[in-house]
Amino acid sequence: MNTLDLDPFKAKKILQIGAEEHEYFSLKALQKQGYAIEKLPFSIRILLENAVRNFDGFGVTKAHIETLLNWQPKGGTDDIPFKPARVLMQDFTGVPAVVDLAAIRAEVARKGKQVDLINPLIPVDLVIDHSVQIDYFGTEDSYQRNIELEYSRNRERYQLLKWAQNAFTNFSVVPPGMGICHQVNLEYLSQGVIARDGQLFPDTLVGTDSHTPMVNGIGVVGWGVGGIEAEAAILGQPIYFIMPEVIGLKLSGTLPVGSTATDLVLTVAELLRTHGVVGKFVEVFGQGLDTLSVPDRATLGNMSPEFGCTITYFPIDDKTLEYMRNSNRSDEQIERVERYCKENMLWRENEEAINYTTVLELDVSGIKPTIAGPKLPQQKILLENAKAKFGELLHGGFGRSYVEEKDRETEEELEKRFVDEGGDQIEKSNEDKTIKQIHRGKTINGLKSVWVDEERLKYKLADGSIAIAAITSCTNTSNPFVMIGAGLVARNAIKKGIDVKPWVKTSLAPGSKVVTDYLNKAGLMTDFEALQFHLVGYGCTSCIGNSGPLLPAVEQAVKDYDLVVTSVLSGNRNFEARIHPLVKMNFLMSPMLVVAFALAGRVDIDMENEALGHTRNGDPVYLRDIWPSDDEINAIMAEVLTPKYFAKNYGEIFAGNQIWQDMPVAKGNLYQWEESSTYIQEIPFFKDLPEQPAAMQNIIDARALLKLGDNTSTDHISPAGSFNETSAAGQYLISKGVKRADFNSYGSRRGNDEVMLRGTFANVRIKNQLVETEGGVTLYLPTQEEMSVYEAAKKYRENNIPLVVLGGKEYGSGSSRDWAAKGTSLLGVKAVLVDSYERIHRSNLVYMGVLPLQYLPGQNADSLSLDGTETFNITGIAEGLEPRKKVSVKAIKADGEVVSFEAEARLDSAIEVAYYQHGGILQYVLRDFLKQA
Repeated sequence: MNTLDLDPFKAKKILQIGAEEHEYFSLKALQKQGYAIEKLPFSIRILLENAVRNFDGFGVTKAHIETLLNWQPKGGTDDIPFKPARVLMQDFTGVPAVVDLAAIRAEVARKGKQVDLINPLIPVDLVIDHSVQIDYFGTEDSYQRNIELEYSRNRERYQLLKWAQNAFTNFSVVPPGMGICHQVNLEYLSQGVIARDGQLFPDTLVGTDSHTPMVNGIGVVGWGVGGIEAEAAILGQPIYFIMPEVIGLKLSGTLPVGSTATDLVLTVAELLRTHGVVGKFVEVFGQGLDTLSVPDRATLGNMSPEFGCTITYFPIDDKTLEYMRNSNRSDEQIERVERYCKENMLWRENEEAINYTTVLELDVSGIKPTIAGPKLPQQKILLENAKAKFGELLHGGFGRSYVEEKDRETEEELEKRFVDEGGDQIEKSNEDKTIKQIHRGKTINGLKSVWVDEERLKYKLADGSIAIAAITSCTNTSNPFVMIGAGLVARNAIKKGIDVKPWVKTSLAPGSKVVTDYLNKAGLMTDFEALQFHLVGYGCTSCIGNSGPLLPAVEQAVKDYDLVVTSVLSGNRNFEARIHPLVKMNFLMSPMLVVAFALAGRVDIDMENEALGHTRNGDPVYLRDIWPSDDEINAIMAEVLTPKYFAKNYGEIFAGNQIWQDMPVAKGNLYQWEESSTYIQEIPFFKDLPEQPAAMQNIIDARALLKLGDNTSTDHISPAGSFNETSAAGQYLISKGVKRADFNSYGSRRGNDEVMLRGTFANVRIKNQLVETEGGVTLYLPTQEEMSVYEAAKKYRENNIPLVVLGGKEYGSGSSRDWAAKGTSLLGVKAVLVDSYERIHRSNLVYMGVLPLQYLPGQNADSLSLDGTETFNITGIAEGLEPRKKVSVKAIKADGEVVSFEAEARLDSAIEVAYYQHGGILQYVLRDFLKQA
């Protein structure tokens, strides 16, 4: 195919910047052909350019381009392709991708081909940031001790990643303790416009973490995907998704003094969740955007998953260029971004001409200090209402099991028993008639509280006491305004003579070392440390659930008295049990408010009228007494934020610390698999792969492994979290000599397929209709024995019986987890038959060689009287498949009755048919390579 064939819309042009000429695909050229490009949202323009540039007539067709050219505000039902310029990974999701690439190389070697030709086809940056846990805090050596413990827990995984860093081209690894992937992406990796192979094009990416849209703040289109989709992109395959609606978020006004970007993002979370933007793009415009810096914008982009949208996009403008200068991007890079975007209709201008699906308006001048909780980011609470809201939540029963009225004691009975038992610690408030200490954890009228005795301290814990105060997460630590502001709150508190309460576990986990550099330059690290906000690590920490243990006395009191303790976080997620299983209420807020609440020690406080603490002289100190002015914060920012800090830290970002440098790793381009490893094993997909795919076969005499209901999510299907010794995964590890204490989690063992397939469909809450027992059990139908899903699948495989899974509506909803599809495939499931699919899981099944079937409209398992005990024959596959072909299904019941019907094979494009024919996308890519090698 010649060059002319690859440019059917005659859009290729030349742009000269300085002495260099670059090819690019011109949106202006399409505009001149009569297409209304100026009416398209900027994010759709970037997808359009991507399709035009990557046209090949097969994966990306003229029909795809025309779909984008004719984008309508109502969105559409047609798939569009996306080939990102690069991929971002974190360590949990990156390990399986590296295992797959290493396994492909192993098979190439077995076939005598040149293994070092197997590499990512686009740049991949993997940042190790999800494994650090806050075991140590409040001391100068906390960071060093946490990172040493992190290495001891994760050495095998890190050795694999270090090997990959050396073995693959187009693959870089940021070692532990250097930063959070999204902040590193914003501050360093993102280019805005990329120059590659003589072409200029927009910087785009997908990331294997849902908060990838943080990079939207610097004008880069990118979002989170599952590991399988990321691997497809790495190997040069398009990612397909439904044409999105684009919601315009029009901002007006300027943030008022005393309010921050965090308050804005929590307000937007409520606004967008109320409107409903799931699966949609959001694009921000309006006069109010003029005063929002890139870190402010990135704060908003980061929480796109919490809003429910795919991206929250901010077009490139002068603020973008200003941030690039301040973060040490080169003059050449900045000129390239400005020239290309202005020439190619990607510069922020003529916003009012754009047709959005819907426009939502927000006057940011009305934003007030805000927190969100107790369990969802969109549960907005104005700071001024926080105390009253906490009372409503607590007395409404949130976080505590219901106590029968007959089990309650009267206030008088309780007080009398306390006196009789020598309970001289009771405090009784005349104001609210509330007993402040409750024996045996019973509640009277209000807050429950207990005295805690430690070796050197004696303090009172109560409902609402703060157990964790964490300045963490890329969401806010990327924003110098709120980080410097938090340091000033700490400094002012020290000057006033008040301190963090002794029961609060404090931590500071910035997203990059740039943060600690400018805090040190401003002298603010000393102030943080004076309040025990010592550096604990550079990583996700509390956001990913790695808060570590509570103070021992606090933990014991919570268990003994069923206290509803809380956390205050500058993070993005506060889901139930995510931060810590004993912390029942979790509140998101700015780093400045995290410090303030840590000083108060409780969330049931009216910050306007109640003191955070008292000086040694007994004088009250209020929030207003320690809150810095915007001018004070901006003056320090101007003094300490210089490009040299970005140059220093990102000049050594890939080097790692001494532990990383000294960590031994195997040499060579082939990974040396260790049979004894329980963390890393060669996945079996590619072993002895025939160079030609076998002819497609009908599925005959199949049995149902499970029959599931509506809304079965990937949380039900995919291995996640911890597991016990009685589970199939636990039994496997015990057989390998692993002690229960060393099981770690499914997430840490994603590189071992033997663990992961045993955890597939093993969720304790999955409801399989073939059995009455809840959890990962099923019926082995030939003998009617009940056993684990893994054991049943193993017996079916031994007897050469193919498997299907039956489901209902929205099968596979939830996070786009790669192992939900990988595990399904490894268990021997050949087809899944359901009412409807979540988009990503359907495509992931195709990518793993599992046929997604869908009942025809008006039919489902109930209407066809299918109970899952039938034997299934699915025909029409061997005769040849085409997109959305209808296949024939015969379900044969035990008494010989046959139920015949048609189902739609949800292979939605010609390339998906090819993936399925090859047994999966990775097999397709491997065979394509072998043909060319």
